[in-house]
Amino acid sequence: MSICPKNKSSKARRDKRRANWKMSAPNLVKCSKCGALMMPHRVCKACGSYNKREIVSAE
Repeated sequence: MSICPKNKSSKARRDKRRANWKMSAPNLVKCSKCGALMMPHRVCKACGSYNKREIVSAE
């Protein structure tokens, strides 16, 4: 087996392959306690709660 490619890949074919590399926006949900936007399954940065329980004391 050879590591080297047999033929040159054109710029169009290379760029078509890389067309799906785009970043996606982070998925945000509302906190069930304070209503702030937060990432799912994480402690809320606004109120410090997770699953309606206070985990970190909010300052």
